[in-house]
Amino acid sequence: MPAATFTPNAATMDIKVAVIEDQRETREMLAILIDGSEGFCCVASYESGEDALTGISAQIPDVVLVDIHLPNGISGIECVALLKVKHPWVQFIMCTSLEDSETVFMALQSGATGYITKSTPPYKILEAITDVHSGGSPMSSQIARKVITYFHVREVIKNSELEKLSTREQEILDLLSKGFRYKEIASKLFINIETVRKHIHNIYDKLQVSSRTDALNKVYTRR
Repeated sequence: MPAATFTPNAATMDIKVAVIEDQRETREMLAILIDGSEGFCCVASYESGEDALTGISAQIPDVVLVDIHLPNGISGIECVALLKVKHPWVQFIMCTSLEDSETVFMALQSGATGYITKSTPPYKILEAITDVHSGGSPMSSQIARKVITYFHVREVIKNSELEKLSTREQEILDLLSKGFRYKEIASKLFINIETVRKHIHNIYDKLQVSSRTDALNKVYTRR
């Protein structure tokens, strides 16, 4: 992966980058790309997530490129989750060959702000680093499509479950999702607390669940 010609604007000069990648050739090529491009500096590279957990605390970068599949220890996703707690201002971009939807969303939930594939051209990798450093969330077009599709599917599932409930039951479930207690729901809807309990029993029965958490997860979370 040769160094690419890419000149960031003044606001993005001297971006400190670290690389977490178990394959030595890829790790070294990314380091060469970053160090060989004006406005970027590769401050460290790590073969494993365990090394990164220690090293990044000693040499804190602005942006970290992370491979997901790190076979000799914790995964890149686990590593990001742990590092994000310790260093919330550091930005993480997953740079991986994995593109399945579940992996994408696990990575984003762990704290990654960007997601690109290893087939991304060198100049696009530099653009992604600049973008995430400037507050953006860089993703390849394929990954962006997966994100959009996920939310479309989530909305369809949500509507399908809600259609099982009456208007009043939907109102009560919405109030439950906002943390209101039975007594508060009764007051807001001008009904007695026993009526609230009866509606909630019906909600559980229709959704085939046994708790408030299960009901909310079934309606508002992708299954």
